[in-house]
Amino acid sequence: MSSWSGPLTLLLSSALLLLLTSSSHSAAALKAPHLLGRHRVTRSLPQQRPVYYTTLYLDQQIDHFGFLENGTFKQRYLLNDLHWHKDNSPILFYTGNEGDITWFCNNTGFMWDIAEELGAMLVFAEHRYYGESLPFGDESYSNAKYLNYLTSEQALADFAVLIENLKKTYRGAQNSPVIAIGGSYGGMLSAWLRMKYPSAVVGALAASAPIWQFTDMVPCGDFYKIVTQDFAISGFNCSKNIRRSWMAINNVSSTDEGLQWLSEEFRLCSPLKEEDVSGFKGWLQETWVNLAMVDYPYEANFLQPLPRWPIKVVCSYLSFVTDVPDKELLHGISQAVNVYYNYTGNAECLNISLTATGNLGIRGWFYQSCTEMVMPMCTDGIQDMFEPQPWNFQAFSDECYDLFGVRPQEHWAGTVYGGKNIGSHSNIIFSNGRLDPWMSGGVTRTVSDSLVAIVIPDGAHHLDLRYNNEYDPETVIRARAVEVQYFKKWIKQSTNTR
Repeated sequence: MSSWSGPLTLLLSSALLLLLTSSSHSAAALKAPHLLGRHRVTRSLPQQRPVYYTTLYLDQQIDHFGFLENGTFKQRYLLNDLHWHKDNSPILFYTGNEGDITWFCNNTGFMWDIAEELGAMLVFAEHRYYGESLPFGDESYSNAKYLNYLTSEQALADFAVLIENLKKTYRGAQNSPVIAIGGSYGGMLSAWLRMKYPSAVVGALAASAPIWQFTDMVPCGDFYKIVTQDFAISGFNCSKNIRRSWMAINNVSSTDEGLQWLSEEFRLCSPLKEEDVSGFKGWLQETWVNLAMVDYPYEANFLQPLPRWPIKVVCSYLSFVTDVPDKELLHGISQAVNVYYNYTGNAECLNISLTATGNLGIRGWFYQSCTEMVMPMCTDGIQDMFEPQPWNFQAFSDECYDLFGVRPQEHWAGTVYGGKNIGSHSNIIFSNGRLDPWMSGGVTRTVSDSLVAIVIPDGAHHLDLRYNNEYDPETVIRARAVEVQYFKKWIKQSTNTR
């Protein structure tokens, strides 16, 4: 099987912020490297706004729900109390995603921007099995027995225990109201933390959180339809020409001369071979997905250094009439790709094994996707701009078994977290950007007075969690203001009920 065929690789390639690579874990146990996709790494540019925090560790139970495994591990968390007023002032608690917590800390400027206004302590908690929070140290990824404790339920229990510990050990925090905040998978966790442990957090902001991106909850093709729409509205014939490019690649790569031409045209670090073409197309597909998620209104370096509204810049190279020759079309594609990979002009060549940042952890997420986080993805090549790829759960399950020796529980996330039946819960904000593909699995309509949906028309992936910026559209400025008002309401309610 090629590296870009099959339902597992389609699912994983599309779920970038939920499914990225970590360079810190041993991969010795991963017996099917062709399923691991690309190791995503980028240059780290200096932070525009330095942040200061204390790095701390808490001993956590490896297994919160059983009694045979009595071991513990050190969970890392970052804390800043510069603006905290003590005397039961609030705590903003970031529910860590699938990666190094320092990266999320540096990319969640919203919390830093509002800390002084709320007099809040900031806490960024690392998710087990990512970053430095490894239950079995360097052996954490060595076998399925050790990976068995990598679940969202165990992570939520970690967060609840950490919050309880903070309130016990920090003078003045005993009755501090805690608000959970997270983006993407972290946003799912913030919502679920409020649902499962309502005594631990008084409310939650779940930004770009696809809590419904599971079997039988949303159509499997919606994610890629949104990606396509982002390109369709950003330039004349842009999505149409990307759709045409797959056949153009097939045509040109059918000869040795064509493979050489593609390698030179795209300035690839290694020459393409016939067996590389599927991976090359997967690399392009992932690039378009990444751009849709980080289509921000200002220059940013979230995944790669990019210009303002990067899809508009990309589409400026793809405004051909639909009968342009293959090589002319692919020349435009290569220029468009360079917007993503070489905006700084520093790249000597492009490596199709590199797409984004190395601070996020794909190996752990592969396991989570192969157990409880089953998020069906598919394309049809008609309503989207990609080659057709149906969703096949059985094939997905077989690939998971080959990789980890486990099979996914297809409906477990819906069972344990309630699926679309969330009306009994309270005090959760679900924010989604209309440009973000992950909106396909998000809560986009208000459920009740205390389960509120905010849709940001000009927003990409959790734009509201980023730092304030002079180029922010008015829609995200208003969204953040609404979020802060809800925070103040929850804090006041908590104070009044003590």
